[in-house]
Amino acid sequence: MDHKNPHFEFLGLGFNPATLMMVTITCVIVLLIAVLATRKLSMKPTGMQNFMEWLMDFVRGIIGSNMDWKTGGRFHVLGITLIMFIFVANMLGLPFSIQVDGYLWWKSPTADPAITLTLAVMIIVLSNYYGIKLQGFGGYAKTFVTPMWWLFPIKLIEEFANTLTLGLRLYGNIYAGEVLLGLLAGLAGMWHGGGIIAAIIPTLAWQGFSIFVGTIQSYIFVMLTMVYMSHKVSQDH
Repeated sequence: MDHKNPHFEFLGLGFNPATLMMVTITCVIVLLIAVLATRKLSMKPTGMQNFMEWLMDFVRGIIGSNMDWKTGGRFHVLGITLIMFIFVANMLGLPFSIQVDGYLWWKSPTADPAITLTLAVMIIVLSNYYGIKLQGFGGYAKTFVTPMWWLFPIKLIEEFANTLTLGLRLYGNIYAGEVLLGLLAGLAGMWHGGGIIAAIIPTLAWQGFSIFVGTIQSYIFVMLTMVYMSHKVSQDH
């Protein structure tokens, strides 16, 4: 795992071109899946259409477990987009990583805290926006002092805590998986190639487990997104 991240500056801001590239690749893959799954719709779904309809029902179930459909239906497309984007992003760094001149260019974009925290901030901002839109500013502001006014500072802290935990949970799980895969890859190069025999079984086992973790993390992120949304937009919260 001895590598550096590529870097450039634009207007005084620092950017990682590898992360930008991987996010773009993730978006292209998600777009291709969506187009291929919906380009030939039929009354009797088969193949990719079956998968997309299953995914839509799955996300609808997540929303339904947190709020009524009249309120939560507006977040259906958001949930589908998030679960597809995060799942694909989690999977990209599993098969291999690519380093050029000591710089890491191919990895899971969700192994970068800047990406996961940006997603988390987006969700928290959206939840607050819809809270104001659906309840009005007065009704929304009242939630910070309900049931007791002295809970106001605690609820402010909760907003920051939700942002950090939502983003860092995803980052930590994916980054830790890639670190261990890197260590196993290093083991494979030891003992004049004999390490390949020692590393192949744990590497395959860990890759299988990482697929499970990446899938679960995409589900958890969407579930928590809908939980935070329901807390802001539902009248009974």
